[in-house]
Amino acid sequence: INGHHQENGMENMMLFEVVKLGRSAMQSVVDDWIESYKHDRDVALLDLINFFIQCSGCKGVVSGEMFRNMQNSEIIRRMTEEFDEDSGDYPLTIAGPQWKKFKSSFCEFISVLVRQCQYSIIYDEYMMDTVISLLTGLSDSQVRAFRHTSTLAAMKLMTALVNVALNLSINMDNTQRQYEAERNKMVAKRANDRLELLLQKRKELQENQDEIENMMNAIFKGVFVHRYRDSIAEIRAICIEEIGVWMKLYSDAFLNDSYLKYVGWTMHDKQGEVRLKCLTALQGLYYSRELNARLELFTSRFKDRIVSMTLDKEYDVAVQAIKLLTLVLNSTDEVLTPEDCESVYHLVYSAHRPVAVAAGEFLFKKLFSQREPEEEGAPKRRGRQSPNANLIKTTVFFFLESELHEHAAYLVDSLWECGAELLKDWECMISLLLDDPLPGEEALTDRQETALIEIMLCTVRQAAECHPPVGRGTGKRVMTAKEKKTQLDDRTRMTELFAVALPPLLAKYAVDAEKVTNLLQLPQFFDLEIYTTGRLEKHLESLLRQIREIVEKHTDTEVLESCSKTYHALCNEEFTIFNRVDIARSQLLDELVDKFNRLLEDFLQEGEDADEDDAYQVLSTLKRITAFHNAHDLSGWDLFTSNFKLLNTGIENGDMPEQIVIHSLQCTHYVILWHLAKLSEGSSRKDDMVTLRKQMRAFCMMCQRYLTNVNTAVKEQAFTILCDLLLIFSHQMVSGGREHLEPLVYSPEDSLQSELLSFILNHVFIDQDDDTNSTDGQQDDEAVKIEALHKRRNLLAAYCKLIIYCVVEMKTGADIFKQYMRYYNDYGDIIKETMSKTRQIDKIQCAKTLILSLQQLFNEMLSELGHGFDRSSSAFCGIKELARRFSLTFGLDQVKTRDAIAMLHKDGIEFAFKEPSPQGEGGPPLNLAFLDILIFSADHMYLERFMTFQMALQREDCWLPLISYRNSLQAGGDDDTMSVMSGYSSRGSSIRSKKTKPPAATAGTSAAKRKLPEGTESSSSEVWHQSMQTPVMMPSPHLTSTAMRDPKRGRDDSYMGTPQHHQTPMDYNRRGTGLMEDDEEPIVEDVMMSSEGRMDDLNEGMDFDTMDIDLPPSKNRRERSELKPDYFDPASIMDESVLGVSMF
Repeated sequence: INGHHQENGMENMMLFEVVKLGRSAMQSVVDDWIESYKHDRDVALLDLINFFIQCSGCKGVVSGEMFRNMQNSEIIRRMTEEFDEDSGDYPLTIAGPQWKKFKSSFCEFISVLVRQCQYSIIYDEYMMDTVISLLTGLSDSQVRAFRHTSTLAAMKLMTALVNVALNLSINMDNTQRQYEAERNKMVAKRANDRLELLLQKRKELQENQDEIENMMNAIFKGVFVHRYRDSIAEIRAICIEEIGVWMKLYSDAFLNDSYLKYVGWTMHDKQGEVRLKCLTALQGLYYSRELNARLELFTSRFKDRIVSMTLDKEYDVAVQAIKLLTLVLNSTDEVLTPEDCESVYHLVYSAHRPVAVAAGEFLFKKLFSQREPEEEGAPKRRGRQSPNANLIKTTVFFFLESELHEHAAYLVDSLWECGAELLKDWECMISLLLDDPLPGEEALTDRQETALIEIMLCTVRQAAECHPPVGRGTGKRVMTAKEKKTQLDDRTRMTELFAVALPPLLAKYAVDAEKVTNLLQLPQFFDLEIYTTGRLEKHLESLLRQIREIVEKHTDTEVLESCSKTYHALCNEEFTIFNRVDIARSQLLDELVDKFNRLLEDFLQEGEDADEDDAYQVLSTLKRITAFHNAHDLSGWDLFTSNFKLLNTGIENGDMPEQIVIHSLQCTHYVILWHLAKLSEGSSRKDDMVTLRKQMRAFCMMCQRYLTNVNTAVKEQAFTILCDLLLIFSHQMVSGGREHLEPLVYSPEDSLQSELLSFILNHVFIDQDDDTNSTDGQQDDEAVKIEALHKRRNLLAAYCKLIIYCVVEMKTGADIFKQYMRYYNDYGDIIKETMSKTRQIDKIQCAKTLILSLQQLFNEMLSELGHGFDRSSSAFCGIKELARRFSLTFGLDQVKTRDAIAMLHKDGIEFAFKEPSPQGEGGPPLNLAFLDILIFSADHMYLERFMTFQMALQREDCWLPLISYRNSLQAGGDDDTMSVMSGYSSRGSSIRSKKTKPPAATAGTSAAKRKLPEGTESSSSEVWHQSMQTPVMMPSPHLTSTAMRDPKRGRDDSYMGTPQHHQTPMDYNRRGTGLMEDDEEPIVEDVMMSSEGRMDDLNEGMDFDTMDIDLPPSKNRRERSELKPDYFDPASIMDESVLGVSMF
């Protein structure tokens, strides 16, 4: 340890420790250092230098001798050698509570230091020169810790100097005004000595300002210009964040094209955090109306880029881009074209809520900012005449114009935070629907009324539930007391309004199914107590009367289910209105059931003589009963007997109308489920259990018989219900303390399992054009095709659940699994999830099922192509690829999957040698080619049981599968692992490369070791490096002036990356012409949500030349001011054709 460290180590440690802990007042710490500087400036500066070194995480200490006799580059090289090889962490990146406030304390220290020194010390041509020289040199280091820490320090130092320059500018202006005022006085009253004093003061201020500007110029050109395009995203983000601060603080000096261009270029950065800093920096500028005028050229050049960033793949960036456009919109309406606005409008339907809310604010500002001014003293206009009427109409028009989106709930949620007052003006909405239009006012069309009702329902739901619609929320959050009060007030107000308005609305739109369906959902959000406390019983009676009439008029399933749900919402025993609603409901159901029984008896008696009108009457009544049975327990009416009789007649006669059978199956299903629900409560008698058991089994047999019905829709309904019942009444139902239900457990027989599987194979695994549901020439209708696919997916999922829950034997899954490749686009996710679940249940049985599916495909291929098939045929290659995909599902943990893999090969090898050759003992077994399919991983031990010595000597083509299989064993036993890994290689490399960059060729063992995660062994490292393919061998990069240390020492290789073949020298003498100059731009990538390409890091793989601005203490400030402007040549980074983005 050198002597200086012994003398001043405590002070060094104290300065670093105080900043690290962040507990003491920073001003007192700085004041102590200033006193030390005044006493001995070399010692104090040495403390400050060591402070920056320690803040970088370096254990080295700069001695007094080093400080006096060595150049900065030599000192930095010596410090680089002192870095800890075993850890890549440093104070700015270390996690943990003690380092949590380090960055803010570090930045505060620099700010306070400059502020306390601004009147004397910073102008002594020594302290600032030394600090700027050190930070410039450190920022040029290849060690990330040095570069990151010094760049942050330099940028904060620059920000502090900008504040000093701003104060000087203000003082100069004040001095100039005082001077002008004094000079304009009459000669007799003029004080010449004061004029001379003011002139002297102005001269001093001017000199100080020149000095500060020279310092800022040195930092900007020596640090910012190079580090804003650093390979590390955090460093680039620091630079952009600070330049935004400079432009906002000292707009006269920095808010011009020469500085704005850096923000504009960096908006194309490949890292989201950097793009985010660009947008937040610009928001600070656009927020001020005074600064907007200076941003016109920038806006015209980069507006398109900002608009495109609303679709950024990083949601945080997209949100800030939309907010920035909202600020642009506030400043002027002329900048954004209608096309620009429309690109933001549609984002109100985004599934990501922050993006949608930001877009909603933009939409609200654009469309709703122009309100009709209300006259002072005039009575407040309500309903149709209120100022909100036109705004609500505008919302409806916008919703209808968004033809691609039919999600009113998403639109309402997007506008809720900025336009809740407008959206909760239900009185105005009701008036628009019920009242006649004013003179000269155009009435709403039928389509607009439908949209308004849907929007009104969504606003009611949002106010009552206080959470986003499905797909937007991340879970229920805890509401504040204020939000709860608002929710209660809104529910009370909506109930008072709609309790009165809903009956006339239903009466007006009674024949319109879509409008009625939405209106009937409103009572679900009512505060039902209001009916009693507000004396609104007569309106309740009117509502019940309207619902009854709607039930009698409509047969549409959605309308009937809405009526059923409304009755369910109103039939709440907690409220006094329950008895009234329950009586109305019972009367309605009594009539419906009596009518159904009467119609059904006549219908069955007439038999073949029944006409369409009789069938329609039965169907419409059955639809109504089924819709109500979904939400209400109709056990009091014996619906099972009548429905079972109807279904049985349909089986016997075979001429029952399709829809009657479908709804009868559904109604009977509800009867079974309601009966089970009662038994689950444990309060039923033993007779009820016996009855349910008989009914359930009889109904299952009935559904099984309907699986062979000629009508596809009937078969699909029977299949779906059968799968649900088998799952509900499986052995799972006795879990959770319901052992008393064990007599109800039902396991399907083999014949039923076989029929279910046949149904799946015949109705799910079919080509799109073969789907019999797409009739009437609608095969080309995309919506019909999507609906048919959705239906088939539901059927497959219903059957796969039976496999997963062991209701049917797992081996039946072989017929499903073998379709994995052929129908991957349609059902790949369902089949893959099924395989995953079955593997979790029983790995061995899952492996046997997988090999069975391969054997089935192999046999099908043999029956089609014969035993002499071509092993390069598409059919055989398809089976091999399927086997490879199966192998990937086992994962990489060979210990856990060893038994399953062994079983798979055991069955496979047995199958390959099962059928002897018709040529006798000398010929190959008939299924020998199956070994080719098993090569994805091989079993050495089991193969020896079937191989003979003569087989091992065979070399004919017919024995190639056996030879290939044996070769895969003799290759060292690693092929199976690599085969399993092959499916993950591309994904793994992309993930790993982002987390850990492979060490460069010039890096030694220690550097490579630090790059790899802990616990990574050499073997896995070799596999990893083999998977990384380098297209060409690049020359070794040259080192910059401060990177002259031993290459074996730990350094940040990502800073250097992959160099270019030739470097173009920089031209420091080029003069700029603002935004339009031919200046160098950073490496960029257009980063959109739709972008497929993903590159690792901005500028990673580039070797940047850097200008080393070394400011020794002896250099005069006037010499420093003569530094040429620093511009760089685009060819030194990348050809523009590679960028793919033209900036200007």
